[in-house]
Amino acid sequence: MTFKHLSALFITLGLATSGAFADCDVSSQWGAQDTLGSANLVTPQRILEAAKLIKQGKSMPLGIAIGPDTPAFPPRSLSLQVVQPNQQGGQKLTAMGYEANYNDDILQTWVGIGSQLDGLGHFGENGKYYNCLDEKEISAITGLTKLGTHAVPPLVGRAVILDMAAHAGVEEMEAGQHFGPADIKAAAKAQGVTMGEGDIILFHTGWTEGKLASDPAIWGSVAPGLNNAGAQYVASLNPMAVGSDTWGLEPIPAPKGDKVFYGHVILLKQNGIYILETMNVGPLLREGVNEFMFVLGQPRIVGTVQAMINPVALY
Repeated sequence: MTFKHLSALFITLGLATSGAFADCDVSSQWGAQDTLGSANLVTPQRILEAAKLIKQGKSMPLGIAIGPDTPAFPPRSLSLQVVQPNQQGGQKLTAMGYEANYNDDILQTWVGIGSQLDGLGHFGENGKYYNCLDEKEISAITGLTKLGTHAVPPLVGRAVILDMAAHAGVEEMEAGQHFGPADIKAAAKAQGVTMGEGDIILFHTGWTEGKLASDPAIWGSVAPGLNNAGAQYVASLNPMAVGSDTWGLEPIPAPKGDKVFYGHVILLKQNGIYILETMNVGPLLREGVNEFMFVLGQPRIVGTVQAMINPVALY
């Protein structure tokens, strides 16, 4: 029996709606040729509205500092070397008219370490990525031919924080603890947070502040997070991006019945919504801030799947 016959059989049996033989025939809300996804929601009007949220004239970084010891999803790693070109043995660079010396640095790294932007070419299903783009078409070893994070315009807009740890009555949620639509709606109502189209929605679980310094091995191997139903719900709100103070957004271990990291598929592939990982929002909450202007200009390395980032909260 050929692949074509098998596919037809699965369709006949009603088994091809999701799985290895499913067709990718639903294009993006921004058209079949779109490669930017929710970045299309960055508009002058939304930027101007977000700027009104700057009340105190303050800023705060959302990214964490990273280095060779930062836990990362295996086999990711980072190595930094500082060098002094042509200065061996104490030589100085005299051609500039003075005894010059300088440092340079060489970085050998996987990009998906620490605080990061997951581009639309990061996670897919059945060989397909956002807007039905095929892995054989875009996944070149020299860089993505489409969906590279270098092409994403600055992500600027209104951001909100939902304190899911506070909703659960704890300072730090436990590994595998998860939240879905009912929890998100209840937390938003209790905390006076509204979520609208084009917003950046960030979840606080307490995981990074509670575990990164004290137990980095545990921090990088398990986590609380957004379950599959929760990902479907936030996607329905049409946000610009969804993120968390955890390294992977979804809970690890996954709750019974959930697919592992399937929130990535729901957000990135199915809806073109960017993911923001390890967003350290705890310090903002302690200042009483859960709504602010979000500004991200990521590195523009051509063809990258992800980007190391340090977004800025302006409030």
